Amino acid sequence: MDWSPLILTFKLALITTLLLLVISIPLAYWLAYTKSRIKPVIETLVSMPLVLPPTVLGFYMLIAFSPSNAFGNWLDEWFGLRFVFSFEGLVLASIFYSLPFMVHPIQSGFNNLSTSLKDAAYVMGKSKFTTLFKVLLPNIRPSLLTGIILAFAHTIGEFGVVLMIGGNISGKTKVASIAIYDEVETLNYDVANMYSLILFGITFMILLFVYLVNGGYLKRFWQ
Repeated sequence: MDWSPLILTFKLALITTLLLLVISIPLAYWLAYTKSRIKPVIETLVSMPLVLPPTVLGFYMLIAFSPSNAFGNWLDEWFGLRFVFSFEGLVLASIFYSLPFMVHPIQSGFNNLSTSLKDAAYVMGKSKFTTLFKVLLPNIRPSLLTGIILAFAHTIGEFGVVLMIGGNISGKTKVASIAIYDEVETLNYDVANMYSLILFGITFMILLFVYLVNGGYLKRFWQ
């Protein structure tokens, strides 16, 4: 069995999760506390990957970033960025497709906090930045953990969007989900089963860990 698709999958999931964490914290904070009229529009755009077929997102990204397209050609000529059929393209597609899985739990955590917590920090002279990272985020650790794990696990399971934007290049864009599809296509069920069992086992343990931590089971176990 070729292990490179699994290694590439977890590399993609790790990078995507780290970038999503940086993007999602300020975005979720803004969505939780803003009174802007465009908030419903932004929330809709963030949530679109939950209901939109991944091939639709992948198709439009493929068209937009193709070197034959004006925008894709501009990125390639001026910045040397080529997202089509590249690992960088997989990362970009994964960020868009897994965004709601990170933003929604963090936004929910902010929404469930008492507003008096934020107001008290401001009264004490704390800046918005300090309030966010020293007061609010420590109080929504379960939400942060849930967002991180869901985004990581969801990226592991991506298929349609990464196939559209990255293709099927061994060692470069061929992730585990695509490898499983290839093995099934060639009736090589034994290898497909091995890939599937590994992904199933790892994602099961990741999600179980989240439920154990958020449910307080591990804390009670060690007491």
